[in-house]
Amino acid sequence: MYENSFPSKRYKKTIEFLESSLPQPAKILDLGVENPFSKIMKERGYEVTNTQGEDLDLDTTAVAQTDADVVTAFEIFEHLIAPYNTLKAIKSDKLIASVPLRLWFSRAYRSKTDIWDRHYHEFEDWQFDWLLEKAGWEIKKRDKWTNPVKKIGIRPLLRYFTPRYYIVYAERKKS
Repeated sequence: MYENSFPSKRYKKTIEFLESSLPQPAKILDLGVENPFSKIMKERGYEVTNTQGEDLDLDTTAVAQTDADVVTAFEIFEHLIAPYNTLKAIKSDKLIASVPLRLWFSRAYRSKTDIWDRHYHEFEDWQFDWLLEKAGWEIKKRDKWTNPVKKIGIRPLLRYFTPRYYIVYAERKKS
């Protein structure tokens, strides 16, 4: 299913984490427009609705009015200028989110052709934890993994040992 999808390791690790944290069937609001991974979640028995491409820095209506069991955000928060606002506005009591980790040997990602496809934040794990805690979330489970590339050089070698992705399952703190 996802074995031949790009990027297969990230999809494999993400679906394993999702399934171990949230049994099917479950209603998911997936932040971001429909994408190959939202289709994988549907194939695995989840009922998935995506946001419609609205600027979540300015319009949090979708997360504030959802009846989903959980909100998922896979590599979304690094694109927001103020992810705190979206995290705070989420109505659901459960969140599964992944972010790319900051790599000390590589600059933050910035597309040269797409003004929307750039990272305002590449987090260290403690920074993302702190952001979630400040927005009212308690992390229940976490994982990290590497993202090796098939290139030659020092940076590609470092990618074999340095985690690139960080994923968490969090629940809304009880007041």
